[in-house]
Amino acid sequence: MAARRITKSAIDWATFAERVPPEQKVQFFAFKGKSDLYLRKMLSLPEKPPTLNFEAYKTRVANAAAVDKLKKQYEAVKIPYPENKYSTKIDQLEKEAEKETMDFISASNARIHEYEKELSKWNTMIPLEQMTLQELHTSFPHLAHDPNNPTYYPHEPEYQPGYRADEEETTSH
Repeated sequence: MAARRITKSAIDWATFAERVPPEQKVQFFAFKGKSDLYLRKMLSLPEKPPTLNFEAYKTRVANAAAVDKLKKQYEAVKIPYPENKYSTKIDQLEKEAEKETMDFISASNARIHEYEKELSKWNTMIPLEQMTLQELHTSFPHLAHDPNNPTYYPHEPEYQPGYRADEEETTSH
């Protein structure tokens, strides 16, 4: 009877359970238990209120007009089923999240392509252990010694004369 009130379950509990972290399984099963309890309670109730035999009441009650008035009031009672105003918002948010996910995937694929190009450069290069200083400075010019700009040991920017923390040097050492 009451099953007609539920069009479909919005929750796929099996998929939901797969995504719950292990440390939150207890809370998840408590939540699922409450949801199942409410569902069972709703399904146990009739879809429509029971029909009353007002004719039998008229024969037993002295004031038949009161029974007629009560019958009209009973039949006039309409319990509104709450409108579903959140599903459209949820569907819209789901579409936005899917679009953001697709954008992230395409940006990630572009980064992967760039990283693969960088990796191919490193794979075709002579191993660093086998490079001469000249090959190292050709491959990595930012590591080459600049005789016009000598540095002091330990050759880090913060140890050089005139260094200011707010203007970190971007030149090589």
